[in-house]
Formats: sequence, structure tokens, C-alpha cells
Amino acid sequence: MTLLQIASLLIVLAGVFGAINYLFLKLPSAIGILVVALFASLVVIATDAIFPALTVEESIRAQVLELEFSEALLEGMLGLLLFAGALHVKLSDLRKAWLLILLMATMGIAISTVIVGVAFSWITGMPFLMALIFGALISPTDPVAVLGVLRDADLPKALETKIAGESLFNDGVGYVVFLVLVGLAFPSGDAHGSGLAGAAKLFVQEALGGAVLGIVLGWLTFRVMRLIDDYSLEVLITLGLAFGGYELAVWLHVSAPIMAVCAGLLIGDIGAKHGMSEETRQYVDAFWKLVDEILNAVLFLMIGFEVFAIAFQADFALAGVMAIIVSLIARLAAVSVPVLMLRPFQSFSAGVIPIMTWGGLKGGISVALALSLPDNEWKPLILTATYIVVIFSIIVQGLTITRLAERVGRTPELPHE
Repeated sequence: MTLLQIASLLIVLAGVFGAINYLFLKLPSAIGILVVALFASLVVIATDAIFPALTVEESIRAQVLELEFSEALLEGMLGLLLFAGALHVKLSDLRKAWLLILLMATMGIAISTVIVGVAFSWITGMPFLMALIFGALISPTDPVAVLGVLRDADLPKALETKIAGESLFNDGVGYVVFLVLVGLAFPSGDAHGSGLAGAAKLFVQEALGGAVLGIVLGWLTFRVMRLIDDYSLEVLITLGLAFGGYELAVWLHVSAPIMAVCAGLLIGDIGAKHGMSEETRQYVDAFWKLVDEILNAVLFLMIGFEVFAIAFQADFALAGVMAIIVSLIARLAAVSVPVLMLRPFQSFSAGVIPIMTWGGLKGGISVALALSLPDNEWKPLILTATYIVVIFSIIVQGLTITRLAERVGRTPELPHE
């Protein structure tokens, strides 16, 4: 199939499955599309198991593998999704919670990666470095899923900012940690060198370079937009920033996700205040909300279809169930440690730990990173466990986090004396 045919098919299926969900299931849009896609995929697999002569599963599996989900997300959709998410987060709000967000996006990712790595190595017998890679790819939360399910929870503004900021930045940091660990496990002899020194150099280049590039491109775009008062052209310029900046970051070997977040934050706050008319702000906001919704629907549809790439083995499935428990424990530690460190010095909304723990949804980036691993004997197990954790996270946690947030997250918590 050509790229245009694949894109057309995904859009059509997203629309059809979205309509089925709207008319019958009544679930949140993206989660409903995922549920319908997963159910349809499992029906095909079960039908083929009962009637092996049909070979429908093999045909669909070949098309799914041809789709190259990892490349489509990491080198295409992710930049637009992160830019759209960051566009609606204000820098003034982030400044109030910057220390917690920084700690959770760095220390939190490190804590979660180590806990998952140690536990998964013990559970499966996997080499520790490979288990750490699994920890790194399963630790980032999905900002699109997180923001989507919490949109209707009516949380205190401070808690919304912490959740949004942490999910945006830990996505990029987790990606960089994953690249560093993969470089250690599968050395390629590139210019970064090998060992811890090379890994440290790669981390600094990816993370810092991505932030600097995002700020520079965002600032240049803002300066250009100040000279223009044409909403259609300014929408096009923001789209060029998201697309072109992401690809430039990939070419420069700096973190493209971090670039997208930093550029989106700058344009969404400073650019919106000082570089756009009121009419332009409304059109830019509406355009990126629509892009966000459409890409989110397509992404969750693709996640549902990725079940065809999973190896169905009893021991793999058991490891995946254990990985759910381990990842939740790791997420609890990743949230609790920074919050408890800062609690003597600042106030927190009630329920911040349980909400941010249960609301740390995993998503498409984890599946994409698992698929991007070099072929090795542990990749099928990692991919299966990752998929099981992501499906549980989106469906179970995603459908219950709003209720939890409404129950424990409304009452403000007094500062610790």
C-alpha cells in the first residue's frame, strides 16, 4: 500500500470506530476508538484460530508490520502531538511548579527506570541492562492521554499544571534515557564513544540541545509572527515550526520531543500574548486542538491494531501482568519521592500523589520505543509486556482516573509547617 492509501485507511477507520463508540460505547473518544480497534483485532485473531484456512490474520499482520508504527510516531506524529499539548500550557503556571516538574521529569524517570529494571530482571531473568531499557521505555507518561482524560475532572489549577508539565517533559527525558541505554547495550561505534562517558555526552547533547533548539526556533518564529497579521499564514507558520523543527532536531541528533515541547511552550505563551491578534489566537488554538484530536484518534487506533505484532505466549503474558504491578509501584515511587522532598517547603493540592500515580498513563511512545529496539532475543518479551502495560494503563487507568481525581483532588492542602 502507498503512504496515501495507508493514511486514508487510518482516517476512515478512525472515523468509523469513533462513530461506533459515540453511538454505542459512550467512552471518551480516543479510549473508545482504541477499545473498538482492539476488539476488532482480537475477533480477527480468534476467527483465524478457529478457521485456519482463512489466513486473514496473516494478511492484516503483514499490513500492520508494513505500517512501521515506531517510525510513524517517533518521526512524525509525536512532534505535532507534543507541540499541540505544550501550546496550551502557560509558562507563568509552570514557573510556580518548576522545581517539582524538574525533579519528576529527571529524578522520577531515573527512579522508575531503576525500579522497573531491577524487578523485571528478577522476574524474567533478563540481563539487567536490557531490563533497564524496558524500564526507560515504560516510565514516560503519555501527555496526550493524561491531558485528555483529566480535561473534565475540574482539578485545582496548580495540580493540572503539575500533571501537564511533568507529562510533557518526562516524555522527552524518558526518550533520551532510552537512547542512552540502547547505545550502551548495542554500541555502534559512533562519535559519542562508548561507556558511561559517551552515554553522559549523548544525554547532555540530546536533552540540552533539544531545549536550546526549541527555544531558538520558537523565538525566531515569534519574532516573525509579530510582523504579520494574517491568521491563515500564522497558523501555517506554527505548523512549519512543529514539522520543520522536529525534523531539524532529528537531523542534528538532539532531542526532537524536548524541542517540540520548548517551542510549543514559547509560542503558546509569549507568542500568543505578544505576537498574535485575538483573531489569530482563536484560529491557532482551534487548529491545534483539532490536530490534537485527529492525531490522537489515529494514534489510539494504531495502538489497537498493534496487537497483531505481539507474540502470544503464556509466559510473556504473565510477565506483562507482573509488569503492570511493577510499573505502578515504580510510578508511585517516582511521584512520592519528589513530592515528599518538597513538602516541607511548599503546599500541594490534596491527592497529588495518588492522582499523579494513577494518572501516569502510558501510551504510544512506549510501544513505539519497544518496536524500535534492535532485533534480539528479548525484544518479543519486551514488546508484549509493554503492550499489556499500555493497554491496561489507557483503558483501566484512563477510565477511572477522573473518578479518583474528583474524589480526592478537589480540596486544597495546607502548606506543611
